[in-house]
Amino acid sequence: MDHQTMHSTLRKNPSRQTCETIIKRILMTEVLEKGTNRHFKQASDFMSYFESLYPASDSLAKQVQRAVKSMNMPKDSNGYFIINKSREQLEQEEDLRYLFQKASASVEPLEEYETVFLRADAKLASYLMDTIEGSITFQDKYITMVKTSNGILFYTLNKPVLVTLLNSLIEL
Repeated sequence: MDHQTMHSTLRKNPSRQTCETIIKRILMTEVLEKGTNRHFKQASDFMSYFESLYPASDSLAKQVQRAVKSMNMPKDSNGYFIINKSREQLEQEEDLRYLFQKASASVEPLEEYETVFLRADAKLASYLMDTIEGSITFQDKYITMVKTSNGILFYTLNKPVLVTLLNSLIEL
C-alpha cells in the first residue's frame, strides 16, 4: 500500500469547526424532519454519526465535546439542544411568555369580525377612544378599536348594533 492509498483510508479527526458544521446539520435535519430535537442532549449523542465517518477514538470524542461546548447551544426544558434559537432569543421568549400570561393574552382571529369606521377629528380621536373605552353603553359592542389618521376603526361581532348606537349618539 503506497502512501497516497494509506492516507485516503486513514481519515484523521475533523476540526472543531467541521464538527460544529456537522452537528448543526444533524440538528437542523432533526428539526426539519421531526419538528423538534428529541434525541440530542449531549456530545455523546452525536458519536454514532461521527464514528460512521471517522475512526472511533478518544480524540474524536474530545473534538466533538469541544465543538458542542464551543457552540454554547441553549437547551429546552427537557434538556435537548435547541439549534434554531440563541440563548438571547430564548430569554426574550421566556419574558414574553411571562408577560402574555400576566396580561391574560389570547389570539383572536379577526376573520369573523366586521369593521365599522367612525370618521372623527384626528385631534379628538384619542379622547373619544378613552371615553368609549370607559363607557358602560359601549361594553361588549366591539372587540377593539384603533385610532386612524382621520377617525376610529372598530372591530365588532355585531355591526348593526354598533352602527345604530354610534348613529344615535351622533344625530341630534
